Amino acid sequence: MVLQEGIVVEGDWNRSRLLVVVRKILFLPVLLLLVQCGGSDSRSGGGKAAVPSRGQGLQQIINVSAYDPKERQRSGRGYTQYNVSALRANGAQGLIARAGKGGNLDTKCANFIKSADRAGLLAGVYYRVQKHRSIRSQADQFVNRAKWLAARRPAGVAPLLLCGDYDGDLSLSQIVAFMDRVEERTGVIPVAYLENSQELKLQTRAANSRIRSKLRRAPYWLALYSNTSGDGPIFSAPGNPRGLVKQYRMWSDWTMWQYGGVEWEGGRSKPKVYHHGRYRFPRYFGNMDRPLERNVFKGSRDDLRAFWTRHGFIGR
Repeated sequence: MVLQEGIVVEGDWNRSRLLVVVRKILFLPVLLLLVQCGGSDSRSGGGKAAVPSRGQGLQQIINVSAYDPKERQRSGRGYTQYNVSALRANGAQGLIARAGKGGNLDTKCANFIKSADRAGLLAGVYYRVQKHRSIRSQADQFVNRAKWLAARRPAGVAPLLLCGDYDGDLSLSQIVAFMDRVEERTGVIPVAYLENSQELKLQTRAANSRIRSKLRRAPYWLALYSNTSGDGPIFSAPGNPRGLVKQYRMWSDWTMWQYGGVEWEGGRSKPKVYHHGRYRFPRYFGNMDRPLERNVFKGSRDDLRAFWTRHGFIGR
């Protein structure tokens, strides 16, 4: 029997029917795979969305603060500061809680860290550094809080990741001062979270060699929620994470990316989620019932754990 484009050109009718049955059986697994990869539009929030990192080699990390959890917006799973197991079940590998902001400690941080440890998530803390308070005092408050938290964590957990969240109106010397003080007291270089800020881009481009060498020691955690955000009088929209790295002219690449943010609009939380080109993240995280601030780490799970150890604080 010879087949040309699926047409039987010789042989009897019974053999032809048998061939059709065999071909249907062979095609069935492919059909099932296509069905599983399809489904409802992920941006509508319908259906059972797959974790978006699995096809891209990116690990999912959630960051939280006293503003979390946001209000419920659809059916699905929820979470609280006392139980974050639903985040883990939806594919999150880590959770970073806000420790403080501009001199004020976050009221939910300790409970979030305890919950992350119970759920088997990598745990971390960030501090929102602001211009109106002494940089040194904010760094000391952050370190004191990290030490207090670390002393109360169970034995055997991964170190507590340390991150600085820097306001867009800070000078680079203030950012470096915060980093240096944290490193002085913990031995850890904190991860640097920077906004998509015109002012910071101008500073990083003009930075001297001392500032550059200091900042480059900190992994770059970027914020970009849309391919059109960041368009201004000096810089056009960077479009994607790589474009933002190029605009800053400081780091060779990004380490973490906050692709999902949340804005307060019209009396409710509005998800702002990157959805363009190769990075088409769904509006909601898996089957979670409310918006989340979401991030990805660039690398494998092993890479993530190694990174967490390098920039994490044990405190013992």
